[in-house]
Amino acid sequence: MIKHYILSLNPTAKHEWDRCILRDPLTAKRPDIAKLVAEAVGADTGSYLVSVNIEVQVLEQAAVPHAEQLSLNIGEVTIQAPQLREAA
Repeated sequence: MIKHYILSLNPTAKHEWDRCILRDPLTAKRPDIAKLVAEAVGADTGSYLVSVNIEVQVLEQAAVPHAEQLSLNIGEVTIQAPQLREAA
């Protein structure tokens, strides 16, 4: 079974659980790895010794701009209204 997820890493996140997030690309839900393994094993009741092979391939990386690039200095923005011309 091959599954694709989006991994978000933020080592400076306020909470530890937000530093490494694995999400489904379509639903944005966090995967329940135990449930995925149970689905692969089947529906029979019992205890199983399983081997889980996780192979990670980076398919694409979306860079996050630096914090200083994210901040907007609204006080420095000047908005000028268009000048009206008189009809000749």
